[in-house]
Amino acid sequence: MKTDDYSALAPAKVNLFLHVGPVQPNGRHPLDSLVMFAGEAAADRLSVMTSDDLSMTLTGPGMTNPDHIGPVDDNLVLRAARALQAETGSTQGAAFTLEKHLPIAAGIGGGSADAAAALRLLTDLWGTETAAAHKIAPALGGDVPVALQGHAALMQGEGERIRRAPDLPRVPALLVNPGLACPTGPVFRAYDEAGGGAGFREFGAVPPFERVWDLVHWLGNQRNDLQAPAIAAVPEIAGVLDTLQALPDVLLARMSGSGATCFALFDTEDAARRAEAQLSADRPDWWIRATSLGDAA
Repeated sequence: MKTDDYSALAPAKVNLFLHVGPVQPNGRHPLDSLVMFAGEAAADRLSVMTSDDLSMTLTGPGMTNPDHIGPVDDNLVLRAARALQAETGSTQGAAFTLEKHLPIAAGIGGGSADAAAALRLLTDLWGTETAAAHKIAPALGGDVPVALQGHAALMQGEGERIRRAPDLPRVPALLVNPGLACPTGPVFRAYDEAGGGAGFREFGAVPPFERVWDLVHWLGNQRNDLQAPAIAAVPEIAGVLDTLQALPDVLLARMSGSGATCFALFDTEDAARRAEAQLSADRPDWWIRATSLGDAA
């Protein structure tokens, strides 16, 4: 059903664990990852209006280094729009405004979140079938299908298989990026060169957890397979993790995705906000956001 408000949040994706299999003949990797989404404090915002063609304007504090985001015409938002046009045969256009708040090349799926938001908005604006958006999502990137669904989930295969994890608490968290890009390609190449992926297997499902502490205890037995090669590429990540682990009341600190964003988990939102205030005073040069993780808003 169409609405009058053609805008949407594009929240950060956080990989609470990330197990990576060996590289496949197509150059991609099987993944097994529990994904949750941040709240409004850690999200881009995308808006759209009708137009004769496809265009996008970039704004927001995340554009302090526009070179990192690449050519506008190659942005995932416009690639998603062109793919939806091709899939549905639509000749309608759209003018997007992307308010960028999330750091770029940061391991929290900012571009994928933007693409998923574009598909949701265009489905509404153009009156297309939701199934068309889900059909084209995997080809846009491994994180786009889970971002399009927007639920806490196990992300498996090459990202195209989503197993919803409905019985999880919202988790207070602090997201921190040292202001350094960590491109995915070199991290995966280093992982492959080190023979990564041996013994890879998928979980059948995530157990239900009522309390944050129980979930965190289970996560402590998991890992992010890309953390070590990412630290080798961007040594500052190790410093971020050490800093997070030293904060009061931290239950778990880990890197998300292929980095460089790291997260700390807490039992309460107050503890996460206190940590945000303390760390923001100590490291004003870092991107720091207190939020809670769960389904996308």
